Amino acid sequence: MRGVRALVVAALAIASTPAAATDIPLGERRSGYDLMSRELRAMQDDDSANPAMLSVLDGEALWNRTEGAAGKSCASCHGDAATSMKGVAARFPAFDAAQGRPLDLEQRINLCRSEQQGAAPLPFDGKELLAIAAYLGHLSKGMPLAGADDAQIRPFIAAGREIFERRQGQLNLSCAQCHDDNWGRRLAAAPIPQAHPTGYPLYRLEWQSLGSLRRRLRSCVLGMRAEPYADDAPEIVNLELYLAWRARGLKAETPAVRP
Repeated sequence: MRGVRALVVAALAIASTPAAATDIPLGERRSGYDLMSRELRAMQDDDSANPAMLSVLDGEALWNRTEGAAGKSCASCHGDAATSMKGVAARFPAFDAAQGRPLDLEQRINLCRSEQQGAAPLPFDGKELLAIAAYLGHLSKGMPLAGADDAQIRPFIAAGREIFERRQGQLNLSCAQCHDDNWGRRLAAAPIPQAHPTGYPLYRLEWQSLGSLRRRLRSCVLGMRAEPYADDAPEIVNLELYLAWRARGLKAETPAVRP
């Protein structure tokens, strides 16, 4: 209970701080990797020590596995992912013209399964969907995040920004109060990052497992003591989209490791 009280006290202190007048300048934006201990950075950097690399290997196998009524694999359409999918994950979430809205990478994978393979969609944060996303994300490692910024996508970026800056929940917190105004400080014992989605899916020590950005956002909203969005809610993708736009130019790290 002492730890919970400390967390609430720290959150209330953050809630009382005034909002920042401006965003973090692009030149000052930093990955959460930079705030981690030397030991955790070493774990992420060493593929033989990074526990998420097991999921990357699973994802490669799933890429080549025949699925669904169509009897096709992902490779049947896209070929060798190491060539055809390099850099693709760094551009998600992306606008889908047929859907009339942005989709994140996991939604795109499931749409391909249903439309191209005749297979059932995989559950969000299930082992197989995370593995495929981690595999595709790893193929973009070291490449800059480069989401779209055109007329059709801007309303969705703006909607995500509104969520990021809105106070909500019993603690009356916004995402921006932690990650724009107080980054680098500590919430209880944990350093507050700038919330750039450079490494998802990632292995989080708190979870002792691989997890998606969707899972992390739901955890944050619960931490504000607010009602979390459903896994398939458009607000989740709008927020993911805004975070990706906000992190533009930072390098992809998938699969990252975080505390």
